[in-house]
Amino acid sequence: MVTNFLVILLIILFLVALTQIIRIFQLTGKIKGYDINEVTDRDNNLNGVLSIVFCVLFIGFCFYQYFAYKKFILPDSASHHGVFIDNMNNWSLLAISVVFIIMNVLIFYLSYKYRSQKNSKASFITHDNKLELLWTIIPGIILTAYILYGLNIWSKVMHPTEEDPMAIEIYAQQFAWTGRYAGEDNILGSYHYTLVDKDNVLGVDSNDVNSDDDIVVKEIHIPIDEPVMLNLRSQDVIHSAYLPHFRVQMNCVPGLETSFLFTPIKTTEQMRIELKDPNFDYVLLCNKICGSAHFNMQMKFIVETREEFNEWISQQNKFKEIK
Repeated sequence: MVTNFLVILLIILFLVALTQIIRIFQLTGKIKGYDINEVTDRDNNLNGVLSIVFCVLFIGFCFYQYFAYKKFILPDSASHHGVFIDNMNNWSLLAISVVFIIMNVLIFYLSYKYRSQKNSKASFITHDNKLELLWTIIPGIILTAYILYGLNIWSKVMHPTEEDPMAIEIYAQQFAWTGRYAGEDNILGSYHYTLVDKDNVLGVDSNDVNSDDDIVVKEIHIPIDEPVMLNLRSQDVIHSAYLPHFRVQMNCVPGLETSFLFTPIKTTEQMRIELKDPNFDYVLLCNKICGSAHFNMQMKFIVETREEFNEWISQQNKFKEIK
């Protein structure tokens, strides 16, 4: 409280001192016979040169930030489809960077070139058809190309050709995730919200024979290079299943089942070696602010070899054994 008061007091004192300094300059100008507020050619030349200096420093600082903080950007995708998404993002970043540099260089260069001078005259141009066509057609062509490229990637991601992927249900609730494997038949048993209770969080129908070999877990294991279909549900509010390293994100909507298919291409151990982080884990996050404990809504995903997965899944209890 005292610290905040002192900070506010210092700010007020600084503003008062600044006001008095400006007033002193104004009085000094009157004594010497010139107007401190008058803008001279020398002032305009100085501002023009400073605009060029600022442009160089500004663009240089932007590049410095990119390379200095690049380590905080997600590493290369750990899923097959994510490679296409990363390529699109990289091309977008490249195009934006080129436009960013060109526009800023033009803005500050023109500020310098057309700085005000006593003998300079300004010309008024209502419009230029060639320029308007140029800056309309070129962005239109570029954006059309990006849209078509994006639609092609969207089609590949949302309409995959893999057949019979491993079926896993991800169930969201405030504030936890629960997983359910389809078992040996790769068919998830039916469910109904009226069956939800403390012993059957997912509301799985025990009378459905397809649910007998289902496996309910709090940690997901998946084999590398094999397609996985995530079937997503929510118990209460809209959540968002987000696996950043796999470039997977899909809303979990109450009363509606959504899905996302992906193929992991890097095991957990591979990522730990690549990132030089022995504690790394793939983590399922909620990317919607779903309540007070939203930040803590996480679930571990482990990518491993088929042999390791078979060993782990064989140790899990089937739904018919615990119902």
